[in-house]
Amino acid sequence: MTLTAPPQTPASAPPVQPAPMKNRKSGEPAVRTLISVVDLRRHRKLYFAVLGVTLVVFALVFLFPLYWMVTSAVKSPAEYAQSTPTLIPQSWHPGTYATAWTNMQIAKYFTNTVFYALGGWLISLLVDVGVAYALSKLKPIFGRVVLGGMLASLMLPPAALLVPAYKAVADVPLVHINLLNTPWALWLPAAANAFNVYVLKRFFDQIPDDLLDAAAIDGAGKLRQLWSIILPLSRPVLGVVSIFIIVALWKDFLWPLLVLQDPDSQTLSVALSRLANTSQVPPTEFMAGLAIASLPMIVVFLIFQRSIIGGLSAGSVKG
Repeated sequence: MTLTAPPQTPASAPPVQPAPMKNRKSGEPAVRTLISVVDLRRHRKLYFAVLGVTLVVFALVFLFPLYWMVTSAVKSPAEYAQSTPTLIPQSWHPGTYATAWTNMQIAKYFTNTVFYALGGWLISLLVDVGVAYALSKLKPIFGRVVLGGMLASLMLPPAALLVPAYKAVADVPLVHINLLNTPWALWLPAAANAFNVYVLKRFFDQIPDDLLDAAAIDGAGKLRQLWSIILPLSRPVLGVVSIFIIVALWKDFLWPLLVLQDPDSQTLSVALSRLANTSQVPPTEFMAGLAIASLPMIVVFLIFQRSIIGGLSAGSVKG
């Protein structure tokens, strides 16, 4: 009786991967979820009931303050001052928005805020892109130390940096220039943003170095590689960082309050607070001013919410 050995698998042959699980009805690969398909079919009503309640609760938590601000502006001052608040205004006064726009000079401070936001956006992009490109592709000697120090600054509370930042703006080291009541007092601190640099660097790391090497062989310098290769491929993350910069400059209150003491150069949020405390502004007009100041950023978020999520996940590697 002759015994034969079982056939040997060649060493170079790749291991056999198990076939992915497929849906019995559609034939498509099954998607792993927190709740299995069997449990979802058994408790379908309970699942959607819990999901619906959760969505309603979160929607109320985030949207109710906005609703209260918008509806408070259209109430009469007497109704607004009632001890028992009314969810639905008893009398509607939509003209309060036009009155607040005129009496509180919102157009003037709105223009100031737009100017600060656009200027800060441009300068922040120039600085953050340059730093991220240097740390990612130029590989300086102490690049990791610099990056570690920048990330360590994110661990500090913003209030702890107010005094050093204010003293640096009031008397810029080495040049000894006072930047108070100037746009540079907002633009320069906004450009030193470690989070934006980190996001840009992580995206630049995903760009293959072979593209830059091929461009270098063709005679492209470092700046040409940044302008012609890095920036065109980084449009998603540049859009996300741009939104972060503009929103941060628009909604900031404490820092502009410290460095912009001149009423003519103040931002919208600082001006509204000053007018509410120093002049006889009815509370309904103040709420109208707050609603007008909040509207641009709400519109920006609603338009670019998909770009924000897509830009943050762009460049990631699938596991």
